[in-house]
Amino acid sequence: MKIVGTGVDITEVSRLRKAIEKWGASFIERVFTKKELENAKTRGSLYQHLAGRFAAKEAVFKALGNMGLALKEVEILNDRNGRPCCQVLNNKAKDCSINVSISHVKNYAVANAIITKES
Repeated sequence: MKIVGTGVDITEVSRLRKAIEKWGASFIERVFTKKELENAKTRGSLYQHLAGRFAAKEAVFKALGNMGLALKEVEILNDRNGRPCCQVLNNKAKDCSINVSISHVKNYAVANAIITKES
């Protein structure tokens, strides 16, 4: 496997919360998939969780470069072991393997992404 891109992003939890409070459903539905929102509802801190997912999406965008992706085309869920995993929808990165890591504290969420391809 060959690394073809890396990305990192940090998001302020309060900034994401303000965006959700200001624009409501139109913001949430533009950024997050239905599965992501269902998953977020099961978490202890909704805004921290969503900030982590937002940071992961941004890290994936940086790692992939300009592929003309929309935020909702990058879906961040968890595998059966609880690890974050990423899927790019609509076959826009079908040859890529995407690994993400997310961490958050009260005020910040950070994520990184590593994109690999078979050599």
